[in-house]
Amino acid sequence: MIFAVSSANPGSRFSRANGSGWDSDRMIASHEEFREYVVTRGAALLRAANQLTGNPADAEDLLQAALTKTYVAWDRIQDRAALDGYVRRAMVNINISWWRRRKLEEYPSDEIPDIPTYQDPGHRYDELEHALNRLPARQRTAIVLRYYEDMTEPEIAKALGISVGTVKSTVSRAMAKLRGDLLIPGQRQPSG
Repeated sequence: MIFAVSSANPGSRFSRANGSGWDSDRMIASHEEFREYVVTRGAALLRAANQLTGNPADAEDLLQAALTKTYVAWDRIQDRAALDGYVRRAMVNINISWWRRRKLEEYPSDEIPDIPTYQDPGHRYDELEHALNRLPARQRTAIVLRYYEDMTEPEIAKALGISVGTVKSTVSRAMAKLRGDLLIPGQRQPSG
């Protein structure tokens, strides 16, 4: 895992500082304790990070940043049972900070982007009416009963003398046709 802590000679840089007040044995023990925590809890913490970010690569970065903060504060954390909570809170705070930073990447501009020309809403209703008129009679009737008269599928089935399944498929096909007919020029057909 990316966030694993190296155990290769963990106290070497601290042993030189022993004369200036550093306790190298305590630092080595602290380092090993942190390393053991990361090894045992890393996978669960990575799952939590993935839930926060929704992206595995971002989750690894987020967990790495949170573990770095935890390592720096390791000796100050008295309640070892609260470590998961500490790391999770660090992940939430870091994620919010990153989100805010990304949000600020949008800057005002002197140039206005191309905006589609305004169309009178009445024009769109005319298009809808023409698209409805192009539907076969049963599809048009099912759409009008469902969306204009606000009838349920069983009520439409009873009114038209067909099954509920036929109502569902008829409305679905009609809606697909309407979506295709009412696409704005240059707009792609939605998939699925």
